[in-house]
Amino acid sequence: MSLDLHAAAPPDHARGGRPAHRRRTSFTRLDLKYSPYLYVLPFFVIFAVFSAYPIAYTVWIALTDRSPLNATISFVGLDNFVELITDDPQFWNAVVNTFGMFVLSTVPQLMLALVLANALNRKLRAQTFFRMAIAMPIITSTAVVALIFSMLYAKDFGLVNWALDTIGVDPIDWRANRFASWFAISTMVDWRWVGYNALIYLAAMQSISKDMYEAAALDGASRRRQFWSITIPQLRPTIIFTLIISTIGGLQLFTEPLLFTSGSGGLSGGSEGQFQTITMYLLDVMNQRFRWGYAGAVALVLFLLIALMSTVNYLLARRISSDK
Repeated sequence: MSLDLHAAAPPDHARGGRPAHRRRTSFTRLDLKYSPYLYVLPFFVIFAVFSAYPIAYTVWIALTDRSPLNATISFVGLDNFVELITDDPQFWNAVVNTFGMFVLSTVPQLMLALVLANALNRKLRAQTFFRMAIAMPIITSTAVVALIFSMLYAKDFGLVNWALDTIGVDPIDWRANRFASWFAISTMVDWRWVGYNALIYLAAMQSISKDMYEAAALDGASRRRQFWSITIPQLRPTIIFTLIISTIGGLQLFTEPLLFTSGSGGLSGGSEGQFQTITMYLLDVMNQRFRWGYAGAVALVLFLLIALMSTVNYLLARRISSDK
């Protein structure tokens, strides 16, 4: 006599357990409900540790007189901000220097990048070589770039002064003169980042439909007219992106002017602070004067300046591109 094992086995509910398909359904429901939060959790943990906490700590320290020279910490409220804005000419000198170099570097940088990208977007011989060549400055060390440009702009034996001398112009002390130092540092920044922005513009140009250019050419539009009427409006999101990124980088300018300094006292930005930027001044306050609370106030004001200028550039770029 044979035994039917399946018939003899008690059902799931008789054994006191839930059916297997119900357990799978519950697990799937929990997975769909909570797994998205687990996937994004690492980002929020990293953001909290490396962004939210430093910002909160900076806000707190800016409201105190925190210093490694004092064991006690006193709450001073907005005194650091009041002193910074109303009674600190060195800070405003750094602001003027930063904005001066920002304008001299950002405007030519983005304009040259647009011109280069437009040229590389056409059919050229050795096109791949030229596209790779403009990317070379990006991978070059900032220290090496600063060293080379410091030699080019040397007062006595610099190549730039030698070229000026051949046309009858007196040598320029690029480190002692305020506007000359701005120009020298700005060319350093432009040389390094023009190719980077050109590649971004080139990638955006590649996505523009060729039919639009063909239709414009049939209507008699010149290449210049096509550039202003088709290319620029289509690049509006990309131009806004590069403007914001360049604004953030330009107002945080630090390495190039620091390495451009000759001799000791690099954070001072020259003998009279002629090319000291806000970030250089911030580190000078923190590391040389040991006023950490005051440095926190400088950092927050810099953050507000970057946010303000990014907003202005965004609105300006939208207005210009819409007019075109």
